[in-house]
Amino acid sequence: MGKLDLITIIIIAANVIISYKGFGDYSFFDKYKFHVGGVQRGEKIRMFSSGFLHVDMQHLLFNMITLYFFSGQVIYEVGTTGFLLIYVGSLFVGNLLSLYFHKREYHYSAVGASGAVMGVIYSAILFDPWMEINFFIPGFVFGIGYLLYSIYGMKNKIGNIGHDAHFGGAIGGYLITLILSPWLFETNLLMIGLLAIPIILLFALRKFGKM
Repeated sequence: MGKLDLITIIIIAANVIISYKGFGDYSFFDKYKFHVGGVQRGEKIRMFSSGFLHVDMQHLLFNMITLYFFSGQVIYEVGTTGFLLIYVGSLFVGNLLSLYFHKREYHYSAVGASGAVMGVIYSAILFDPWMEINFFIPGFVFGIGYLLYSIYGMKNKIGNIGHDAHFGGAIGGYLITLILSPWLFETNLLMIGLLAIPIILLFALRKFGKM
């Protein structure tokens, strides 16, 4: 963790430049944020552009610092192209899940790289389930716990946080990583199963009308 590769620098730079533009230009921010009504009108670019906008500097710094700490592990395992697929794919799946849960909320909007970053985190955990996160918590425990909290946050609408985008990003990171690295089924099958628990739980709750 904590390796600054060229692709990570490029992604961080893009986030900083686009977010900074959005900080001072509300029309730009409004045009490219994730907005259910806008996406339903055909403005699909919002599904990606919103991931490079942030509410404020604190929001931006948190996401970029987190990306810095976890990107190196993923790049080491799948290479630059694989990492980019995981980052962009997780961003898209995060917003896709947001659209799925908020499709009737025409005015719902969100911004941030959190979905993409969560996908990178979940990918890193798949490769190293025992990595230490936050006061020596094993990575797989953190990953499962965070997604369970996200379900709770989605169900109870806790805070001004895009819990569904975080969750969707984790799904994206999980699936794309397994497609790129099928050997994980031979070495980490138990962890793959454990990390799938909150994902299965979310859609089970949705199916039975509990979400």
